[in-house]
Amino acid sequence: MPSGRIVVAGASMAGLRAAEQLRAAGWSGAITLVGEEPHMPYNRPPLSKEVLAGKAPFESLAFRPRAEVSDAEWRLGTKVVAARLADRTVSLDDGSTLPYDGLVVATGMRPRRLTCPGPLPGRHTVRTLADARGLREALTRPGARVVVVGAGFIGCEVAATAVGLGAAEVTVVDPLPLPMLGPLGDLLAGALLKRHRERGVRFALGTGVSGFTGEDRVTGVVLADGTVLPADVVVESVGSIANTEWLDGNGLDLTDGVLTDGMLRAGGRPEVVAVGDVARFPNPRYDGVPRRVEHWSIPTDTAKHAARTLLSRLAGTEEPPAPFAPLPTFWSDQHEFRLQSFGAPALGKDDVRVLDGDPDGDVLVGYHAHGRLVGVVALGGRAAAAAAARYRAELIEQPALTA
Repeated sequence: MPSGRIVVAGASMAGLRAAEQLRAAGWSGAITLVGEEPHMPYNRPPLSKEVLAGKAPFESLAFRPRAEVSDAEWRLGTKVVAARLADRTVSLDDGSTLPYDGLVVATGMRPRRLTCPGPLPGRHTVRTLADARGLREALTRPGARVVVVGAGFIGCEVAATAVGLGAAEVTVVDPLPLPMLGPLGDLLAGALLKRHRERGVRFALGTGVSGFTGEDRVTGVVLADGTVLPADVVVESVGSIANTEWLDGNGLDLTDGVLTDGMLRAGGRPEVVAVGDVARFPNPRYDGVPRRVEHWSIPTDTAKHAARTLLSRLAGTEEPPAPFAPLPTFWSDQHEFRLQSFGAPALGKDDVRVLDGDPDGDVLVGYHAHGRLVGVVALGGRAAAAAAARYRAELIEQPALTA
């Protein structure tokens, strides 16, 4: 294996897994990881659940890097601000420039913010350790009235956590008619709404936010119809923006993340790969349409494949692995129940069937496209989650939708 330097732009979970997989694939040259946060890589999903609820200390989130990457260089608290792919260099916000032989794009996402008028203090997002610390302090104040804007994964998890912490009021606002409607479809989204309401969460659905009241800090959320929801704490969970600005001017498709081919190569450049939720890749397991996937398993899955792709180029073999075809997996803990999914339920929402149980209790739902199963989602306790896992092998063995 030739020597040289691989720069990993992004030092979160995806960057760490990329470095580890590069070593596992045989790379013995230098690896430099550049990360904007001052922390070593840590696990993000617990931020909106166990950590926010005070059930897990912040220190418990840190990943322990494998011994193979003990010699990697970590440039933390430093941001990649530009790249010249033709010259194989990246520029950092400390004024330095790093040359590379291979580049791994792992800069991830940042929370989208609402732009409507009103004060900013009192409004929170949940993405980083600093975010979670600030939000936990706000939620644990006696009598807190909480408004969560956005009824997706993070929004529903934060709402459940806030109720568990004893918040005086918790209201979720979303322009869609049901929570988590996009990934789940009507049947399970309706069941989820019922469970949250039974546990004290209020909902203002089918409406948006037009502004915030208050002078020095937020005191209320103004809905599109003029209704004002009193709020001491606002959580904005309205989607993410890919951190790709530093790649501008290099001819890449950055419409929604970094568009890659089936081997995770960016812009047809074999020395540049993208990993984690910033990568927008086709999945031949389904319809081949490039999509970003913001699930916990994707950093590890993409890192393993991208490392082999990159090293096939650097070693001069020009024999990259077969196209990347992961089986998406997600879970979400809310209150005392769990959502567990395997496959791509969003592609089968027009044909949803209850496979086991009942929506009012533990239930397992199948999602079908062109008459075949493409995803399963369980809602309930451990037994329901285990039932979903039993379908994993069947979903892996399914032929491509385009076949």
